[in-house]
This record gives sequence, C-alpha cells and structure tokens, in this order.
Amino acid sequence: MPDLLLTHGYFLFDDPKEIQIMKPYAPLGILYLCSHLRARGFDVDVFDTTFSSKPDLIHHLRTETPTVLGIYANLMTRTNAVEIMAVAREAGWRVVVGGPEPGAYAQEYLESGAEFVVFGEGEATMEELLTALRARADQTDAGWRSKIAGVAFLDESGHYHQNPPRAQIADLDAQPWPARHAIDLHRYVDTWRTHHQQGSVNFITARGCPYKCRWCSHQVYGQTHRRRDPLKVVDELEFLLHEYTPDIAWISDDVFTINHDWIRKYAGEMRRRNIHIPFECISRADRLNEEMLDLLAELGCFRIWIGSESGSQRLLDSMDRGVKVEQVQRAIEQTRARNIQSGMFLMWGYEGEEMEDIEATIHHVSKSKPDIFFTTVSYPIKGTPYYQQIQSKLVQLGPWGKSSDREIKIKGRHSRAYYAHADKLLRDEVELAKLTDGGGQDIALINNLAQSITASRQGLLATQYEVEA
Repeated sequence: MPDLLLTHGYFLFDDPKEIQIMKPYAPLGILYLCSHLRARGFDVDVFDTTFSSKPDLIHHLRTETPTVLGIYANLMTRTNAVEIMAVAREAGWRVVVGGPEPGAYAQEYLESGAEFVVFGEGEATMEELLTALRARADQTDAGWRSKIAGVAFLDESGHYHQNPPRAQIADLDAQPWPARHAIDLHRYVDTWRTHHQQGSVNFITARGCPYKCRWCSHQVYGQTHRRRDPLKVVDELEFLLHEYTPDIAWISDDVFTINHDWIRKYAGEMRRRNIHIPFECISRADRLNEEMLDLLAELGCFRIWIGSESGSQRLLDSMDRGVKVEQVQRAIEQTRARNIQSGMFLMWGYEGEEMEDIEATIHHVSKSKPDIFFTTVSYPIKGTPYYQQIQSKLVQLGPWGKSSDREIKIKGRHSRAYYAHADKLLRDEVELAKLTDGGGQDIALINNLAQSITASRQGLLATQYEVEA
C-alpha cells in the first residue's frame, strides 16, 4: 500500500487532436515529485493516464486500499481532475491537487473535493505534508495544517485558509532525475516512432521564466530562472540515449537560450563526449544571436519555436513581451540560414487588437515565412495580469467543474467568426507569399488563393462589428 499515488488525468485517447498528432511526452512534473519523495523514503506509485482510460483509473481507485492521491491538474485537465477527485473521496482517498491551475482556483478545487491544494513546486511541500499525515496528526485540529507552507485547505467550518508560500528549490542539481522508470516511457518513444518514424523523449535543463508577459501563468515556478549544471544535464541525456534510444528530443524549458554562457558550457560538454541528438526547443528572438544559433545548429537543433504572438509592436508592448517585431523577423532569417526550422506562436484577440493589428500580423508572418505557425484566440488565465485587466468583461459559459478558462467569453470582443476570417486570411496570404517569392508559376493555385484572400477580407469587414454580448 503506497503512501501516495500520483496521477495527472490526461487521457490521450479522449483527445481527438492528439490522436491525430500522436506526439505524447512523459509527465515530468509528477515524475520529479515521485523521485524526490522516493528518495526521502516514501512509497510512491504513479498511475500514468496518458495511455490508460478514465474507467481504468476509476476502477483502480475503487478497488485499491485508499491512501493519499496526488493529482496534477492544468487548464486542459480540470474537468477530469474534478471527476477523479469526487470518485477518490467517495472511495476513501485523501486528495491533494497541484499544478498550474489549482493555484489560481484553490478554493474551487477544495470545494470540489480536494483536501489540500499545493502551490508552486510540490516536492518539499508534499514531503512535509506526507510526513504529517504519516504521523497520524489529529485531523480535527487545524493547527498542524496551518504550519505547512505552500498549501491551502478548508477548515471544519468550510472556511478557506491559504498558508504562506514555500521557498523554491535553490539547488536543482541536488534533486534526483524524474522517475521515468515509474511509467512505461518506452511506449512514449515507440508511439512517436510508429507515427513519425522517430522516437522522442523530453527533458528540462531549468525551471522558471524571468520574463513578464501579461498573459502567461507563473503559478508553479514563479518568475525566477534556476538552471541545472550543464554537465549533469549531459549526464541525464546520456542516460536517456542509452536507456531509451530516442532519435530526437524535446527540451521542455520555457526559454532554452536565456543564459548564453550556460549554452556554451553545455555545447562544449556535448562536444567533448561526442554526443549529438536532433532536438527542438523554445526560445525568444531577443535571446538568439549568430553565436547562439551556430551552437544550436552544432548541437543538432532542427526547430526553434519563437513566441511571436503578434506582428503589431503596439500590441507586443501592451503584452509586456519585451521583444521587437524586427527581432523576430531577423531571428527567423538567421535560423533559415542554418537550416534550422522556425516555429511561431501567434495570438488573435488580445485586448485592444484592431484591424490594423491583424494586418500587421499578416504582413509580419508573410515576410518572416516561418516553417510552421500556430494561432489561437487569446484566453485569460486566472492569476495573470491579463486576466485581472479584463476580469470585469468575463462570462463563464459553463459550470466551473465542467469547463476551462478557454471557455470564457469576453464581452465586447470580436466574434469567433471574425477571428476565423482573420485566420484564413493569414494562412492564404502566407501561402501566396511563399509561392510567389519562390517563383511559383501555378497560375490556377495563385488565382484560387487570390479569390480566397478576397473572400476572407470581405468576411473580416462584414463581421468587424460583431462582438460578444
């Protein structure tokens, strides 16, 4: 009977988009938590839901001897987490939730069945909490609960209590590697290889992001940036290559190239050990230069994702992005010169966006010509400055436990149809720019794109006064 069972409530086969993509990665957050607690003498199991099903997890909770259940929850998995909590409590489990979402909605999670919500990094907090529970602390006495930093709970009268935050882990190198052996990581690699002919693994070199983009959540790691010793990161990568034989890797840092000196040392150690694996990562345009891109190319980087968000400098400034449009364009040009693919994230509908901002984004992407780009209509995440800025305009479209922050309407914002036209216009304009710049002679295709562009512009104009009520 374990002291703790960890799960995360993401079911790949219930996600139609992921079924099409089939690029799953291991849940490193709970695996780091698992390895930390095991190193401290706790018996911890992981029920990895990625390739499992909700009925399987529910059956497990109802048939195993209940102890403590720890659930990692995020924006995508809220509804699953709420359902799992209800089943677990009914079956006698003590429920603890953590992750980027529960910190912003602590009272809602507690009222939905969680006994504790953990804020920030969970390792030290869960260690102290499990120690108290193992000591069979008096459950009717709120005193012991009030002494555990980094948690929130409801007292016997249903009143909400949130304890002071816990200090972040200062020395990441003292932490054990994530407990990948607690899940079937080979299945992740094999799934990638089956669907994409290349098996992939993920790892992190740092925690936290020091930048202050107004729409971005910092619930777990805050706005610090703590980096691991590059030599120890290479140790872990060497182990992954030997144990799981991946073909490529995903470096899951928020911004991989923040510390240039770190990159130099990491590249030097990879060179010294003659280790090379293709990988992709996320960066910022202002943290890329000729030297860094040369090192990334040497290391095997085949794609860099850049958070462009908009082609309007006015909007970027209102987001506190700290990046210039020209920096993004230059970074993509420099990656192309080194045969590194560029990926771009874009956001429609940020507060204050007007038609000229949409046109600026279309021009920006058409000029930059990234290899791939993704768009989304912005949604406010609770706990961010963006959420606070427009909170008075928000309308919840469904019950909290059966919806997410993506399903919040913003009164006065343009309609979904408006952004659909903008998106179609962007994609057609970019395709036309690539075709004509490449000397394309397919007159029929050019004419079809031109007609589609005209239709999208007409649709954009026709819906520009449609707003959410």
